Amino acid sequence: MPTLTWIGKDKVINHHHDVPFRVLDAQYSYGTPAPELEAGQPEGNRIIHGDNLEALKALLPYYEGRIKCIYIDPPYNTGNENWVYNDNVNDPKIKRWLGKVVGKESEDLSRHDKWLCMMYPRLQLLKRLLADDGVLIASIDENEYSSFKLVLDEIFARSNSVGTLVWKNATDNNPTNIAIEHEYILVYAEDKKLIPSVWKSSDIEIKTKLIELGDNLIRIFDDETDLQKEYTRWLKDNKPFIWPFQDYKFIDKGGIYTGSRSVHNPGKEGYRYDVYHPLTGKPCQQPMMGYRFPFETMQSMLNAERIIFGENESKIIEIKLYVKDYRAKLSSVLELDGRIGTNNIKEIFPESKRQFDYPKPFSLLEEIFSYVTFNDDIILDSFAGSGTTAHAVLNLNKQDGGSRQFILVEMEDYAETITAERVRRVIDGYGGKEGTGGNFTYYELGPALFMEDNQLNEDLPLDRIREYIWYSETRSPMPRLSRLADREETPHFLGKHFETVYYFYYERDELTTLDYDFLSTVQTRAEQYVIYADNCLINREWLQQRHIIFKKIPRDISRF
Repeated sequence: MPTLTWIGKDKVINHHHDVPFRVLDAQYSYGTPAPELEAGQPEGNRIIHGDNLEALKALLPYYEGRIKCIYIDPPYNTGNENWVYNDNVNDPKIKRWLGKVVGKESEDLSRHDKWLCMMYPRLQLLKRLLADDGVLIASIDENEYSSFKLVLDEIFARSNSVGTLVWKNATDNNPTNIAIEHEYILVYAEDKKLIPSVWKSSDIEIKTKLIELGDNLIRIFDDETDLQKEYTRWLKDNKPFIWPFQDYKFIDKGGIYTGSRSVHNPGKEGYRYDVYHPLTGKPCQQPMMGYRFPFETMQSMLNAERIIFGENESKIIEIKLYVKDYRAKLSSVLELDGRIGTNNIKEIFPESKRQFDYPKPFSLLEEIFSYVTFNDDIILDSFAGSGTTAHAVLNLNKQDGGSRQFILVEMEDYAETITAERVRRVIDGYGGKEGTGGNFTYYELGPALFMEDNQLNEDLPLDRIREYIWYSETRSPMPRLSRLADREETPHFLGKHFETVYYFYYERDELTTLDYDFLSTVQTRAEQYVIYADNCLINREWLQQRHIIFKKIPRDISRF
């Protein structure tokens, strides 16, 4: 597979391993109900102010392998220095970082080399955060499109490229040669085999109208026969205007619905069992290739009254597909005026003449997120800018009743005055628009866990250190019952993972020793024990015979 080489690549290809681990320092919570301020709490919406490279590292103990959708809108590297986030990658922070990581070589880098050096380690960390069935979605224009795609092919594998969306966002009436009226949105999967073969999304406007209609009719008519008659009357007059819902001919107390033949197993022999007709008591005709799911799933749908029967057993059953569950196919070409994003900002911040240039329209992200996220999926944006991603997530949750979560990272000082302020106004309502509700916790990047001499930073809260130790051992978030506030046994107990129990015998102001007295405090039984302490006075062979592993603080604490 072709790969891209540039000046400085050899210095940054593994740099993500060397990024210092910093804790997340919660500043305040906003909204109701407010999330917990505890930095170790792994759930809830977050806005993080700080370098996104270090912030991504700080998120690993809580979110590695858990993010369903990552959306990034990195600098396009146009050479334009007038934008708020300095789009030619000559920001002093980036230049200092390049000088430190790449060295003297950085003085000879072109702006394209600098951009690639900046992006590569961030993409490496983003990949670690992505769920097995997750997707990365990245906006870019022609300045770095070809380079960016080669780098994504290298990090995510070309086989995991889902495709490229073209966003037609402008009209160029005075082109020099070719009118540039579009940008690109690259989509990559962590594992393409695990994502749906067809993404579907809500047709929000008509879908919302039908859901509201159904709710109103259900409130008015108690009798389901009268309910169906009234809806049939309405449908006769409005059917031409509700595409693609023209086949949603039925209504019950669950809402407006149609019949789906998705009980069929396509292409190969499926499950065989009998489903009995409720009136005749006889087995219904089975699909030619059998049912596509096991009997337990069918039984749960029968219990939930999600199965549609014909007049008798000769008709194959169908599944009720409610309008609230409908999703339409995603097109590779999206047409939306890019100026809408600027107008969004003007509506949200009417008191300011200029807050942010060229933000994405939240409706664009709302549309994309509706295809790839559901229920309580987590969406991460590490180039948060004005907070468009959070706006889209909150709006989408309000429309479909989801509980998606967002994580925003913004390194610039406007993280509080623009990014977080926008989210506050979206939650509460602005410009006559009803608020979405919701909440978030605002964080600053805190101190590093390790000092320059590799000693632990003893000024940090002990829970942050314990969470790091747990994650370095198990690659999973620390169980809540293992936190200091909820500990079950010795205060040094971290938790049990599979058949291994972990202890972190650490005291801030004194040396700790693994000895027989400490072992007498251990209560949890397991096949193996991992115990951290400053010293050990027990013979190694004796420990090995009892499946006890001693790890010295801080020497044996893993860096990731």
